[in-house]
This record gives sequence, C-alpha cells and structure tokens, in this order.
Amino acid sequence: MDIRNKVVIVTGGASGIGKALCERFAKEGARAVVVADLDEAGAQAVASTIGGLGLGVNVASEAAMQQLVQTATERFGQVDVFCSNAGIIARADEDASNTEWQRHWDVNLMAHVYAARAVLPQMIARGEGYLVQTASAAGLLSQVNAAPYSVTKHAAVGFAEWLSIAHGDKGIRVSCLCPQGVLTPMLLGKDGNQRAHSFLGADAVTPEAVAIEVVNAMREERFLVLPHAEVLTFLQRKTTDYDRWIRGMRRLRAKVMDMLGAR
Repeated sequence: MDIRNKVVIVTGGASGIGKALCERFAKEGARAVVVADLDEAGAQAVASTIGGLGLGVNVASEAAMQQLVQTATERFGQVDVFCSNAGIIARADEDASNTEWQRHWDVNLMAHVYAARAVLPQMIARGEGYLVQTASAAGLLSQVNAAPYSVTKHAAVGFAEWLSIAHGDKGIRVSCLCPQGVLTPMLLGKDGNQRAHSFLGADAVTPEAVAIEVVNAMREERFLVLPHAEVLTFLQRKTTDYDRWIRGMRRLRAKVMDMLGAR
C-alpha cells in the first residue's frame, strides 16, 4: 500500500511508536491522520503538528472505537488504514490481580478486536483496506518478567494472523508489528531512567526507526514487521527446539530477576 492520499487512524498516537507513526504517515503524504489516545490533550498536540485530527479515545471501550471510526468516516469519507497501536505493560507474574489481567486483555487484545469490528465492514465493501496491529516480540517469544503482557501479546499476534487468513482474499492487508526494545515511555519510564534496568535497553531502537519499518512493510504488504531482525532468528530457534528454547528463557529470566534484585 502507498500511504499517499490515504486516511489513517492511529491509536496510542500521543507518544512513543504511535506518535512516530502519525508523523511518518503525514510525511508520506497521507490525506488525513487521526491521532487517537486516552490522553486527549496529547493526541491533539501531535495532531496540531501534522495537520491531523486529535481525539480522546478509550480503546478498551467498543462504543468508543465505533465512534472513532464513525467520526473519521464522516469527516474524511472513509478509513483506509487502521493502526491499532495502543498497549500497556505491568511487570508482574501470574499472581497479578484479576483487575490487572483484565486490563491487559482489554487494551492489548480486545482493542484490536474492537478496531476490526468497527472498520472492516467498510473496507470489505470497498475490497481494500489495511490493518496494522502493534503486538510485540513478546507475542512471538515471551516477556520473562511480565506474564499479563506476554500472554495478551501472544493473543494479539494470533488475532492478527486470523484476520489475515480470514480476510486476505477480500483485499484486506494485515501487518503485525513485533518490536523488542523501543525508546518509548514504556521502556524508559516516566523519568527516562528505566532503560538501565531493562534487558531490552541495550539494543533499543527509536520510535522513528520503527515507523519507517512499518511503512516499508506496508509497501511490501508483509505480515511480520520486525524492527529487530534477530527476533526472526530467535523465533526459528524456538520452533526448531522448543524445550531448548524454554531452558534458555529460564536462564534469561534468572538473569533479569537478579538484575532487578527480585529473584
């Protein structure tokens, strides 16, 4: 897909990867970029710099997602690309509270479902459209110190796969973004110092680099978007010898927990 003259929605667009995607799509010549985020002021701030539309949206609400697509369609005529990008992480084990598990489920998976339900009817009717689903390398591999995040990102990858299988012959293209460390508030923390305490910090890439990779993948209509090429190698090792891979991940978890002083 060529982004020029397309109408694009990006959730989680106020910061991090979402902000970089909005800026890149505008630079690539999108006709309109709708910046959606729970942080309405942040969404509007990003939109103001690219000539887009900033909206406050709770992606965990299906009604809000339906309204988002309706607003964009009424304003710009249609939605060509929906980047379901918003996500959350809590570094917790299986004993995270039920509330925390549900929150991850709602944002990291169901928001993708709500986006698809809202935008697919018009895309299928036109015979074309693009869904970009932000998951994580954790959805292909694992996040050794974040059970709710890892599990829901696996689910996000599974749903993206299903969408492509079910609707690819109807003109719907799907790309699934699976980065490792990215220099965003999720990795850096609010004070910007969290990177030093993350095993993903050393090889982290910028959100802008991720956005370029997404656009390249969309041009090629490629399903997996891997800003860290080594993720594919890790995935191949996992599928070649699952037990060996799990043993290696146990060693990684021990190293991470030692680093955090939480073992």
